[in-house]
Amino acid sequence: MSAPSSDTPLTAANNIQPFLVLHKAAASSVPSSHARRRIQTSQPPSPSTYLADRCHDAARVQCEDEGDLDLYEQLRLEAFQQTWSKIQSTIDEVLKGINLKLFDQVLQWVKESFSLVRAIARPHHTEVQQSYPLLTDVICKRIPTAFILTKNAEFVDDITTFRDLAGHLESNGCHLAKLSATELSAKHGVGGCFRSLLRQLLSDVPDVAGVSVLASWYCEAENYDKPIIVIIDDLEQCSGDVLGELVLMLSEWVIKIPIFFVMGIATTLDAPKKLLSSEALQRLEPCKLTLGSPSDRMNALVEAILVKPCAGFCISHEVAMFLRNYFFRHDGTITSFISALKLACSKHFSLEPLSFLCVGMLEEDCEEFWRDKFEALPQQIRKYAFGFPSCASAKISSNSSNNIIEGLSKLLKLQKDWGSVLLCLYEAGRHDKVQLLDIFCEAVNPDLQTENVLFVSEVTCESLSGVKSGCGKRSITQVMNTLRHLPMETLLHVLEVWSNQLEGMSEINDKVKELQSTTISADSVRPAKEKWTRRSAASTGNGTDPLNEKAAVLLQDVTRKYLVPVECLPFHEIICFKNVDVLQSALIGNPRRMVQLDLLKSQSHLKCSCCRNGTAVSRSLHDTSIMCNLAQEYGDVINLHDWYMTFEGIINSTNSKAKRKSYSSPSKKKSKPSSLEGRAMIQARFCRAVTEMQITGLVRMPSKRRPDLVQRIAFGP
Repeated sequence: MSAPSSDTPLTAANNIQPFLVLHKAAASSVPSSHARRRIQTSQPPSPSTYLADRCHDAARVQCEDEGDLDLYEQLRLEAFQQTWSKIQSTIDEVLKGINLKLFDQVLQWVKESFSLVRAIARPHHTEVQQSYPLLTDVICKRIPTAFILTKNAEFVDDITTFRDLAGHLESNGCHLAKLSATELSAKHGVGGCFRSLLRQLLSDVPDVAGVSVLASWYCEAENYDKPIIVIIDDLEQCSGDVLGELVLMLSEWVIKIPIFFVMGIATTLDAPKKLLSSEALQRLEPCKLTLGSPSDRMNALVEAILVKPCAGFCISHEVAMFLRNYFFRHDGTITSFISALKLACSKHFSLEPLSFLCVGMLEEDCEEFWRDKFEALPQQIRKYAFGFPSCASAKISSNSSNNIIEGLSKLLKLQKDWGSVLLCLYEAGRHDKVQLLDIFCEAVNPDLQTENVLFVSEVTCESLSGVKSGCGKRSITQVMNTLRHLPMETLLHVLEVWSNQLEGMSEINDKVKELQSTTISADSVRPAKEKWTRRSAASTGNGTDPLNEKAAVLLQDVTRKYLVPVECLPFHEIICFKNVDVLQSALIGNPRRMVQLDLLKSQSHLKCSCCRNGTAVSRSLHDTSIMCNLAQEYGDVINLHDWYMTFEGIINSTNSKAKRKSYSSPSKKKSKPSSLEGRAMIQARFCRAVTEMQITGLVRMPSKRRPDLVQRIAFGP
């Protein structure tokens, strides 16, 4: 901005020379239309903001004093920590159980490879430390290498897998060393890579270290006769030249020092051929293993943490659909799904005042727990509990503790039955590659008209498949069609799994056993299978077997009766997170808007006594917060002179008592002007605040054409 002209008198109001520091980083034109559209701060908030404000305001109003508010916030924090700790431990157990089969395969391969190496030659301690090779045959210079295909587009999911694999092998008597892609880079070379390997095995690594140092360490009594496993978790990111040199160097010592490689591959098993030279490939003895696919791990996680009531926390249909899409947008990364679920859990406990009652789902005597907690609540919070929309739809008007205890107990019982029926659907649909996450998203949809979808014939199934639903297709309808066409042997296995899943539902379990008894007798299993197989082959009409049709009808009845979405039950707001807008904003992010909201509502964050929530802007606020509040009074552009004058007026303002004293004093007819240093300080503070708003992306600096105007970028509260 240019300096004022010489013919203009220099007064405190128009001496704005410090504004020379306000400049643009790059050339930009201001829009020609500068219509001053006023952005009111009282415009209707978004649903997510409204729900968040409603929850916080409800907690503040309903607590009798500030101590009660702090107490309930602490209760919700402890409940979140307890709930997520249970969920995280369940996730760790599920992933470890899925990977345990692979870990056992790797361990078995290590034992077999070590036996083969020792069968070729069993060198003495003195022979191990000699520099020349024991055998010169090329076959004796091949390093056993296990290539593990992880099938993950993102390496973040493999970190935990290879960490647990290292712990599993080490606990079974193997020496472990891990080399990352950074260590196997051209920057470090084979020397730096080998030194990193030695540092993980040896307690003291000399300055000049070779393979002979490793041989001397291996000859020690506690280290000898154990294989050394080198894990490279991300092969594609390594330098092929460095890895090839390391393979050629260690292959000369493989008989003396049994070193085996375990390499993770994310793309295809042909990746080593593209990365290593033919000479290095000839020194490897490959073994190909495959890790479970991301969809298999996702199905196991959904079953453990969302279908089964492991922690008393659940999600709504909209949140489930968002997490599903978020999972697929991130290339099926399990870590992204877990982090999003954790954020949803934290948002639920921070926004819902009664969310601390969730932990009662895990108590042995949950009714006694809920009774103690609810009777200790103030009367206002009790009224809030019965003000949920789900209570209004269920016509629950009484505010007694028995009603909420009965409601939560019924909610817990129905959730268990809902999960059992959902797993029965998945057991039938998995034979047609129906994913549990898709069935889950459809089963939690409160708008799903299951009675109109389930009782359909095969003629109308194709037309219904195009009907819009939670997952884009009717997964439950697909399950029913799959069940009608299952082979007899598979159907018998499905019925056996149903009997285990419905163990707590005696009435339905009896029907399943009755269905099994009509097919299989205790003394004749195979003839029954052959009989039903012949019937299935000779069946006409719709092409379904009578037993398959009976099983489908049974599953239809059970689904229609017990598959009730959680959002249709009273008091589900206590355990169910529904605010998908809050979750989406937190995950995807809108930093510019969040910065502006924090600046506009800084009093609620700071909770200081000098600043009170109200319409007037307090001079005790931070300068940037004052400027942001003042910017809401302007349209697309802000006049710098007016902006500064308003800012200076707020900074120089005093409390009303001091003003009244100054007005009533007869000795002072005119207030004394501020000192020059005071005006310079205010101008400097103004410049700094505007610069901070520019850095955060709230305003755009003046242009050469209009140096007296600043353009607003972010609008609305």
